[in-house]
Amino acid sequence: MTHSFLVRHNQPPPNASETDGRRQSPTAVLARLSAPGERSRRITHTEQLPGQDEIHADWPDGIRHEVLDAVRATGIERPWAHQADAVDHAVRGTSVVVSTGTASGKSLTYQVPVLNALLDGASAPNRRGATALYLAPTKALAADQWRAIRALAGPLGTAVRPAVYDGDTPREERAWAREHANLLLTNPDMLHTGLLPGHRRWTSFLRALRYVVIDECHVYRGVFGSHVAQVLRRLRRVCALYGAEPVFLLASATTAEPGASASRLVGVPVTEVTEDSSPRGELVFALWEPPLTESGGEGGAPARRTATAEAADLLADLAGRGVRTVAFVRSRRGAELISLIAQDRLAATDRALAGRVAAYRGGYLPEERRELERALHSGELLGLAATTALELGVDVAGLDAVLLAGYPGTRASLWQQAGRAGRRRQGALAVLIARDDPLDTYLVHHPEALFQRPVESTVLDPGNPYVLAPHLCAAAAETPLTASDVDGAGAFFDPAAAELLPRLTDRGLLRRRGGGWYWTRRERPADLVDIRGRGGDPVRVVEAETGRLLGTVDAEAAHTAVHEGAVHLHRGQTFVVRELDLADSVALVEESNPPWSTSAREVAELAVLETDVEVAWGEARLCFGSVEVTHQVVSYLRRRLLTGEVLGETRLDLPPRTLRTRAVWWTMTEDQLTDARVTPEILPGALHAAEHAAIGMLPLFATCDRWDIGGVSIALHPDTLLPTVFVHDGHPGGAGFAERAFHTAARWLTATRDAIAACECRTGCPSCIQSPKCGNGNEPLHKAGAVRLLGELLRGGPSG
Repeated sequence: MTHSFLVRHNQPPPNASETDGRRQSPTAVLARLSAPGERSRRITHTEQLPGQDEIHADWPDGIRHEVLDAVRATGIERPWAHQADAVDHAVRGTSVVVSTGTASGKSLTYQVPVLNALLDGASAPNRRGATALYLAPTKALAADQWRAIRALAGPLGTAVRPAVYDGDTPREERAWAREHANLLLTNPDMLHTGLLPGHRRWTSFLRALRYVVIDECHVYRGVFGSHVAQVLRRLRRVCALYGAEPVFLLASATTAEPGASASRLVGVPVTEVTEDSSPRGELVFALWEPPLTESGGEGGAPARRTATAEAADLLADLAGRGVRTVAFVRSRRGAELISLIAQDRLAATDRALAGRVAAYRGGYLPEERRELERALHSGELLGLAATTALELGVDVAGLDAVLLAGYPGTRASLWQQAGRAGRRRQGALAVLIARDDPLDTYLVHHPEALFQRPVESTVLDPGNPYVLAPHLCAAAAETPLTASDVDGAGAFFDPAAAELLPRLTDRGLLRRRGGGWYWTRRERPADLVDIRGRGGDPVRVVEAETGRLLGTVDAEAAHTAVHEGAVHLHRGQTFVVRELDLADSVALVEESNPPWSTSAREVAELAVLETDVEVAWGEARLCFGSVEVTHQVVSYLRRRLLTGEVLGETRLDLPPRTLRTRAVWWTMTEDQLTDARVTPEILPGALHAAEHAAIGMLPLFATCDRWDIGGVSIALHPDTLLPTVFVHDGHPGGAGFAERAFHTAARWLTATRDAIAACECRTGCPSCIQSPKCGNGNEPLHKAGAVRLLGELLRGGPSG
């Protein structure tokens, strides 16, 4: 995405009252939102993105008149130029990715060729006809697309037979889908564990598979993306078994090099369409920094009002004015808390308005999600506090404003979330509310990092051996692997597969027989691989008194989210966890209303397994390689609501967890420490502070957020025998984040040093060196020592 057309303002926008007749302009909305004098000082920057006119084109040849008539019935006479271009590639049999802005009509670019193929197939005698597969990263998005397809294909009758196939689909509906559906809407998880292992029951569907649609493909990054890449290679291999070679149609938010990223994902060449020709209204984007609170944070350091509390107030203000708003928040607990505070604010003036604000997050029961989606579609809801589950394409047309409670981790997600408001020529407001975090603070004071830089490319590694190996086992169970599957021009898998097969054979997982490799065990290997890395079965959250199932929490998050004593929010109700039973994957909770939230504290130890690359930065060394990290949740903090003030700490007894992954690290010599005036007394605090700030800044340079990565710092590490700071990927086998950090280390660490030095605090705060996930309670930390240490490190680096 380029922003050469941007208009910049370093001061809050002037008070404005202009409206477009029916709706307030986004400038007017922002002016009213910041009308109190103190509030206006919270806006550090506004960016105005002017609208643009549409560019139309003609439909390409080869589209049946019935399909065009169905599209015209929705009010679309002619496509936009990028839609016509993408459809032309699709009907000619070329895989294509459309990477344009939110609300640019990407759905039509795959709906038209898919409906065209299904209609062609319906006239073929004595066979099922053409089929298509639609993959979405979330159940909500697949359900939304099912509704859209049914509405669009209504005039086409029984020629189009869509069916949703996911974990919520009843058994009898699954059977109907296998036998009769010609458009299957599902997700990578069900493709991995359901369709591919049972492909022989899907023979007629797979034999006729013409198109595979991959919606919101930018979501498939990191380890999750690497897993999905393997699932798609397995799909292509099974299709080839039945004589099919489907065309891939991908839709993406704006990303760098979308064609190359899509090709890595699906394993075949993909043409990109990136010129957005859709009309767009004005977008006013404000950067908002909450004020300092009177009560100090940890160690007496100044603390800012939380982004959660600030977003709740703004959501209540906007909903109270009839401005339809979604507040995006990074955590499930945050979504619940924002909704709860906003409801309380609105109830104080109008109880009816309080009922028009709700939370939306993963972990809800299916019927709860459907109810919220219906209320959002109908306009019953004026305000919604949502996790990224709502970022991904669910139709939320008609929104006036978007609040982002914290930077979402990537510029691609930032623009995707901001784009949920405003449709066609309708203006919209977006507000990024900074968390008390080094990266957020840096961004609201360095707007050029958001508005003058391109969005990131999608990072995934089809050759990650930790990901590839179990999928080779799954592929062998589906149909025996051959040498041509892993070697040569037509190979389905990465060249690393040829090296892994002998190892899997030596471990007894595969057996070589003749020219193939066979799965040797009774259990299905697909059932042993969680492609989302959740670490096992979800933990059920159950009300102890009634036995009512409230929802679920991913196994990986259970240690930190539903430990004993944790505060758990669910649809406006507050519960406290009475017991966490990891063996049975159950957390028993009881309703309560404590005046605090909880946050788990975790400690980590790290061992170097192998150093792949080492470069000299003067006397210092910058390294990249494999490490083993041991994590253990040891306690939790109780924090006062709104201010985040720590009220106390409680010990926990939970088992440790081990992670083998990839890391970047640097070492420094005693002479360098002397030159930097970092004495032994302040060395642990200086290293610790540099580690925290480096983790906080890495999302600016790698496609991740700080929760995807971790770190360890130690004054004398047993493997390096030197003062060392490690930053590692938080996923088994690595996710490419540490590798990106290694290759951009000079820029990354320079920005880290500058962010610490520019912070207005005296001894360190959450905006520079304190971390919200520190296992040591942010002790020890030494701000000035970190600045001097990083300065000395960078003096010998490539930028020095």
